[in-house]
Amino acid sequence: MKIEWAPLRVPLARRLQTLVTAVLTLTFFTLPLLACLIVAVIMFYGGIFIRTLMLVYFVYIYVDHKRNYSILEGNGWMINRANRVYRNYRDYFPVELVKTVDLPPNRNYILASFPHGILGTGTCVNMGLDISKWLELFPQIRPKVATLDQHFRTPLLRDIVRWWGMVSVSKESLVRLLTKSNDPKHPDNRDGFSSNAVAILVGGAQEAMDSHPGKYILTLRNRKGFVKMAIRTGSSIVPTFSFGEVDIFNQVANPPDSLLRRFQSVVKKLTGISPLIPMGRGIFNYSFGFLPQRRRIVQVVGSPIDVVKSDQPDAAYVDKVHGQVMEDLDRMFDQYKAKYISNAKNSKLIIQ
Repeated sequence: MKIEWAPLRVPLARRLQTLVTAVLTLTFFTLPLLACLIVAVIMFYGGIFIRTLMLVYFVYIYVDHKRNYSILEGNGWMINRANRVYRNYRDYFPVELVKTVDLPPNRNYILASFPHGILGTGTCVNMGLDISKWLELFPQIRPKVATLDQHFRTPLLRDIVRWWGMVSVSKESLVRLLTKSNDPKHPDNRDGFSSNAVAILVGGAQEAMDSHPGKYILTLRNRKGFVKMAIRTGSSIVPTFSFGEVDIFNQVANPPDSLLRRFQSVVKKLTGISPLIPMGRGIFNYSFGFLPQRRRIVQVVGSPIDVVKSDQPDAAYVDKVHGQVMEDLDRMFDQYKAKYISNAKNSKLIIQ
């Protein structure tokens, strides 16, 4: 394979963006395993005092998750959600955020986010790591990103993802967030915000397995849990689409009937995580490595779909709202693809 090397003369700003992206990408891929390994080493080699502290920490995790599902109220410490480090990560691609309509802060929202891609980079940057652009476009609305509940039961990992504004995707956690009062005078809203917006990467690990450059394949047709949650909590559903998300990584070919796909499906069923083999670029070359490619990602935030609140969602009504979400995503893709992705004429949206 011919290696395409990066030029020697690269502006310092781009070098810094590459360095930050390398560190963060390696962190994202290894953090769950690394957190467990660090805890194991501490427990094995630590003295009685260190082990006692760790046991106290384990009890705290259990109690805190039992009490409030490990939710970090408000936006947390802004230094963890908007700083120069994360701005370099945003600018590496770059990641952009586009508002199509205003979202009034008098209700809570579920952002049905597509596609997942390998890491869900667009959504996680705009609503997790660097929320400055979000707060500029959608004032008084707290952005959150929902991820696997097991992350919040893992020592060290839980604290890091909480700092990034992530919350558990469990039903209990979502209900707690999405039923918060929208009254500006409520004690929960003393931070000046009166609304919560929780992004759910609906396609999850299944959709990640279908992520290949230029292919927009959504796992949605049989995913209706987020619609039921919206109806139960009275939250509006906002479809969002991240153009370019699938282009920053390729992955080893895994057709539906391949041995690799069957292995990935088994692991996903057992753990909730699909073991992907991503292929990107290197720090000093553009041909192979673990870094994502520099490809523009544009997250377009669509119009809210209001729902009628009901503790027992009617199946026909769920199907109706779910169908509207699919229609809106299809319309958004056709409306914006020519503006935000190359080869738009041959790009099609597949919803399965």
